[in-house]
Amino acid sequence: MNLKQLAENLGLSQTTVSRALNGYPEVSESTRMRVMQAAEQFNYRPNTKAKGLATGRAMAIGHVIATSGQNELVNPVFADFLAGAGETYSRNGYDLFLSIIADEEEARVYRDLKAKGTIDGIIIHAPRMNDLRIPLLQQLEMPFLVHGRSSREANNYAWVDVNNRQAFERATEFLLDLGHRDIALVNGHEYMDFAQQRRTGYLNALKSRGVSPNGDIMASDEMTEAHGYNSAKRMLSDKNRPTAFLVSSMIIAFGVRRAIQEAGLTMGRDISVVTHDDVLSYFGTKDDVPVFTATRSSVKEAGRISAESLLDMINTPGMELPQRLLEAQLVIGRSTAPAPAS
Repeated sequence: MNLKQLAENLGLSQTTVSRALNGYPEVSESTRMRVMQAAEQFNYRPNTKAKGLATGRAMAIGHVIATSGQNELVNPVFADFLAGAGETYSRNGYDLFLSIIADEEEARVYRDLKAKGTIDGIIIHAPRMNDLRIPLLQQLEMPFLVHGRSSREANNYAWVDVNNRQAFERATEFLLDLGHRDIALVNGHEYMDFAQQRRTGYLNALKSRGVSPNGDIMASDEMTEAHGYNSAKRMLSDKNRPTAFLVSSMIIAFGVRRAIQEAGLTMGRDISVVTHDDVLSYFGTKDDVPVFTATRSSVKEAGRISAESLLDMINTPGMELPQRLLEAQLVIGRSTAPAPAS
């Protein structure tokens, strides 16, 4: 059904229906609700190109991934984030524009997207502690939002992030409460802001309990199963092996579990593991008690919130920049137990 047919069905002008669908304040709430209900009933979807011509917008939101971060494309975290964001774009008549580029082309690509009017806004992924994309996009006056934060950026910008520091501080405290003192950290690359925040939370908890950190049981690298396996295998081979692992993703946790099993140990009895779990649909489980104890947050919900916030910025130029800090929940699973007796 097109706009003309929807308007005829409602007995309203095309202008009124269009204004109702786009939230114009001069349309009464009762009329707007009537139009929205009819649009839902008849599965009406606005013509994106026509809407773009009418509003002067591209009706698309950009997600740009440099080839150095190409693992993002096969990472279920990225996929679930796009699922949440994409549903929001579609509901609001926007398309998702995904571009894979060489690292050295990144600045030029952002300038071209702005100059050509290809997109109306952009979401930045995997921010670094000092991320040069933020001042570049501010200079280009391109609406953007960061999924995460860049702690060393002094200027104000829009972001949606999980409280990584608090999540890992709480997880470390939980392991300390179970009597563990030799707690390993298997982290992502620590030039990434989220990984640095998680390390800070871990160290804060150790310091507050008078436990000296041990650099031999800390590791950071690409968040892969192999990183978890190799790091845990090395640490478990030492005579003063850790009794617990705190890891930065479910994928890393699978590698840690493999190393524990190969060492002839049992996870949740001999060795405890706490992971950060992004509540991924890809790893969905119906078990009453999850396999892993985890600090949990929904990345799909983060995608939805990020997309809604960016669309608000596009629709309301000059608004206060949104900044949203999401809290993670500690969920107890079968992978943790009191520290073994010495």
